[in-house]
Amino acid sequence: MAIRNIRTMGDPILKKTCKEVKEMTPRLRQLVEDMFDTMYEANGVGLAAPQVGILKRIVVIDTTGEDPLVMVNPRILETDGQQTGGEGCLSVPGKTGTVTRPNYVRAAAYDANMQPYEIEATELLARAICHELDHLEGKLYVDMVEYGTLMDTDAYYADQEEEEQ
Repeated sequence: MAIRNIRTMGDPILKKTCKEVKEMTPRLRQLVEDMFDTMYEANGVGLAAPQVGILKRIVVIDTTGEDPLVMVNPRILETDGQQTGGEGCLSVPGKTGTVTRPNYVRAAAYDANMQPYEIEATELLARAICHELDHLEGKLYVDMVEYGTLMDTDAYYADQEEEEQ
């Protein structure tokens, strides 16, 4: 188990576009394992390679704790609908903001064995796929946050509870 350092907002690597993976090497396999370890240790649901300082098109996602997903060279093929809700990021610790994303996503990627696959996702998984793929293009969710909603996570959810009452 290897926990890598998570790069945080302000680190220039988070603004760079990642390079395509040509082949799955032992070093990249180790990176995938380390990314899962790092994500779980930080209580995240997704992590992209640039968040641990590697400019490769690799993301890991697990929104249920039971269904880990590796996406190598992922791309979104189709989106539909929309969902608006609170979003955070391991690279922006302690902050949450309101972001609108597609509610349905169909994406193509390669797994850790470089076998191609497609996935259809809705709700949280769709949000996570969009969020992580944005990292591969050098984009952070804070660039899409609705004006005035980026705040400390505890304050954000307290504010949301007040609005619901």
